[in-house]
Amino acid sequence: MKTKINKTNAARLLDKAKIAYELIPYEVDENDLSAPHVAEQLGEDIECVFKTLVLQGDKTGHFVCVIPGEHEVDLKMAAKVSGNKKCDLIHVKELLPLTGYIRGGCSPIGMKKPFPTYIHETCLEHPYIYVSAGQRGLQLKLNPHDLIREVGAEVCKLF
Repeated sequence: MKTKINKTNAARLLDKAKIAYELIPYEVDENDLSAPHVAEQLGEDIECVFKTLVLQGDKTGHFVCVIPGEHEVDLKMAAKVSGNKKCDLIHVKELLPLTGYIRGGCSPIGMKKPFPTYIHETCLEHPYIYVSAGQRGLQLKLNPHDLIREVGAEVCKLF
């Protein structure tokens, strides 16, 4: 028997845009919300499991970086591509009020308001990538070109 997966706001937005995707559930470990753990749960290569990071720039304000799960964003590169001199990751307590998402469940799709979004260029090496569906325990599997179009992302180097 298949359990019904409730659609998230991110999934509904993809439906509205007529973008093909799959909702893939995975086992959540509250002590390990890392992308490598998610990739392991999905049985996927970590290179195609992307994490969504929200940053604050000194000139442009908030922006989003979507990068492969085992990498760290290079803050100097992120600042440069986003038109800032410097930037930093926002504090975890700012995430929910700013985006509508919690840590470990932050999707680049369907934040409270659209932010400039940058996605690492390696996304184009994969026929599909995973990003959070907007809640812990659920990933969206979709074509990276569709994600780029849906969020208006700029493809660039981020590490």
